[in-house]
Amino acid sequence: MAETLGSLVDKLTIKNIRLNNLRKKGSKKKINIVQSQRKELIEEMNQFLARALKRKVKLKDEKVKLYKQPRVEEKILATLGALVDRLCQKNMQLWHLEDEARRSDVNDAYIGRIKRKIDITNLSRNDLIDRIDGLLERKVKKSE
Repeated sequence: MAETLGSLVDKLTIKNIRLNNLRKKGSKKKINIVQSQRKELIEEMNQFLARALKRKVKLKDEKVKLYKQPRVEEKILATLGALVDRLCQKNMQLWHLEDEARRSDVNDAYIGRIKRKIDITNLSRNDLIDRIDGLLERKVKKSE
C-alpha cells in the first residue's frame, strides 16, 4: 500500500502513544528510537503534502473491503484537525483495548467481548483514515 496522509497520521499517532507509554517506563534507548521514528514520519508527511499539492502522489487508496460488518459511522467531521483528533482518540482506545485483551486474570468470554470491541474500533479507525485521505483529495482538487 502506498502511503497516504491518513496512513501517515495514523502511524504518527501510534508513535506518540508508544512514546508516552515508554516515558512512563523510563527506557531511554527505546525513547530515542521512537523519537527518531517520529521525526522521520513528520518529515515524510511534510514531503507528502508538498508533493500532494503538486498532484505528484496518489492522494487516496481505493479499498476493497471484505468484512461483513456494517460500516461504523462516525459523526460528521468536516475539518482535517477534527479528523486527526478523532483518529488519535481511536488509536488510544485501541491501545487500551489491546492491553485489556492481553490480561491473563479474566475468562475467555471477557477476552472475546474485548476482541469484538477491538474489531469495531478498528473499523472506525480505518474509516477515519479514509476520510482524511478523501478530505485532502477534495481540497487539492478544489485548489486546481
